[in-house]
Amino acid sequence: MKLITKMIAITGVAAAVSCAQNENEFKYLVDEFADLKIMRYQVTGWDDLTLAQKEYVYHLAEAAKYGRDIIWMQNCRHNLQIRKTLENILENYAGDRTSAEYAQFETYAKRVFFSNGIHHHYAEDKFFPECSREYFASLMASVDASDEALLDIIYNPDLFKQRKSTDKTGDIVAESAVNFYEGVTKAEVEKFYAEMVDPKDKTPISYGLNSRVVKGADGKIYEDVYKVGGLYGPALEKICAELEKAAAVAENDTQKEYIADLVAYYRSGDLRLWDTYNIKWVNDTLGTVDFVNGFVEDYSDPLGRKATWEGLVNFKDVEASHRTELISDNAQWFEDNSPVDPRFKKAQVKGVTAKVINVATLAGDCYPAAPIGINLPNADWIRREHGSKSVTIANLTSAYSKAAQESPRNMLGEFAWDENEIALMKKYGDITSDLHTDLHECLGHGSGQLLPTTSPNALGEYSSTLEETRADLFGLYYLADPKLVELCILPDMEAYKAQYQGFIRNGLFTQFTRIELGKKNTEAHMQNRKLIAEWCYERGLADNVIEKKVRDGKTYFVVNDFEALRGLFAELLAEVQRIKSEGDFDAGKALIETYAVNIDPELHKEVRERYAALELKPYGGFLNPEIVPVVKDGEVVDYQIVYCESYLDQMLEYGRKYATL
Repeated sequence: MKLITKMIAITGVAAAVSCAQNENEFKYLVDEFADLKIMRYQVTGWDDLTLAQKEYVYHLAEAAKYGRDIIWMQNCRHNLQIRKTLENILENYAGDRTSAEYAQFETYAKRVFFSNGIHHHYAEDKFFPECSREYFASLMASVDASDEALLDIIYNPDLFKQRKSTDKTGDIVAESAVNFYEGVTKAEVEKFYAEMVDPKDKTPISYGLNSRVVKGADGKIYEDVYKVGGLYGPALEKICAELEKAAAVAENDTQKEYIADLVAYYRSGDLRLWDTYNIKWVNDTLGTVDFVNGFVEDYSDPLGRKATWEGLVNFKDVEASHRTELISDNAQWFEDNSPVDPRFKKAQVKGVTAKVINVATLAGDCYPAAPIGINLPNADWIRREHGSKSVTIANLTSAYSKAAQESPRNMLGEFAWDENEIALMKKYGDITSDLHTDLHECLGHGSGQLLPTTSPNALGEYSSTLEETRADLFGLYYLADPKLVELCILPDMEAYKAQYQGFIRNGLFTQFTRIELGKKNTEAHMQNRKLIAEWCYERGLADNVIEKKVRDGKTYFVVNDFEALRGLFAELLAEVQRIKSEGDFDAGKALIETYAVNIDPELHKEVRERYAALELKPYGGFLNPEIVPVVKDGEVVDYQIVYCESYLDQMLEYGRKYATL
């Protein structure tokens, strides 16, 4: 599970930035276009690693970057051809690059690179070039890449409209652009997998996680499995080669063993080996260096079953991890005192570990847009029997904060009700936001249990939103618990109010700056926040727990009773946990369709207009630093971090160096 960053908006123009590594000179903001900003992050603590650890990171990073083409193909089967056409034009066009239409083309190219395809990375709707079709065609012709069919895919609004369809009036499988299914319907896919599942299996395979479902010319349905020698084989072969180099310099034998399991899984496609890898991986708590590499998250699948490819390489921030270690050490206390039905609590919490990390490389579905927290593995039975690993990504949250400080404008001044609220956020906002991430990832996702008769796929297309809702509610409930002050994690019992106020403001109002007028709220994390905030607002109306205020024609949402709000969080957490534990599809669907999807059009228009006046960018992503071997007398004596200056240069370099499909 990934925690996608809360909206942190900044502004400023910086087409090129200094590569100075001095903290006082380092510039975080690199580029801005459309609704996006590109930042750099610092790899804090790199020089504290040994040469062997740096080499380990280097090969893990190369393995991660070789998976890039996979995510492009998964997002839509035409994405890779479109990307290569854009790369061709950007590298070889010899005409006028100063015209307004070329600038519009370049912005489109940047957006496609950012989203790993032609659909918005968050809203999932198809976006279009502002330059004319005729001009785009002339660019293609100039580099001998004319293709009317491809132009139609780019410009026709009726083709591949949504990456993941959310239109419940149609067939969400057939109408989704994601490349997980070919020639099949939702009913056919559900029947196909229902016949595989053994309801008595206590260690169920995550059927379908690493495959595409296809109906052949003979009408038979089969899986096209991702593996070496199969679908995406050339990319997976490169990944395996780098993983084997990494294993040779791993920190311990356990790492070598589970890398071998991961390679065996990629070569065979056997999901039992994926489980074996995850069990060994989750039990490795001794290493400093760690990574994610695989088909992991199912957010993009309309049925919540198939996973996109992602990679992330990191190492532990020892000092900052003290906070998360305190939380994980007390995991049983949090589980025992959770406000949910005792039937749904774990009698014995196993293997919950948490740490703060610094990333060295982002890849696949984590690049350029990245999570700020992760909890894995996702299989419920592995969580139950072996535990989970949770991380908070310190250098990315720091980059967001530092980039915001480079901006003269911010959202708080516009959307906070008064100076007291602003002061509360400035005093406690950062610490409570980080702590909410810790609680969400470390304990929220790892808490609770399914009833023995409940299928892990029982909630279908609603599973991702409900799981993020559950984890957020767990974190929100415990933020206000005196236990956190007792553990010296929070300074006092006023601090939690900053996160409560900020969460409600964002969930009810400010997050919708990200969504076009007239569109629905479709992304799982945004749905989760809206569901929680709107449900609590409605339930607390009689007691004025959350108040909608209007001043000078502007709307604000203010928490009046923080204690009562915590009680509402507890009530909703208990219900969402029941829904998950019992697999109550109808109740989960009702919650989401009632509270998470539809946006008040007047509020939407207002928040978009107020936000536009600030000239901020609602979405952010990152450039990776380069890890460069330092060679002396024919031997590598060090690995140096080099910070890149140009977003387009990195995208084009990756296209040249890591193209495999």
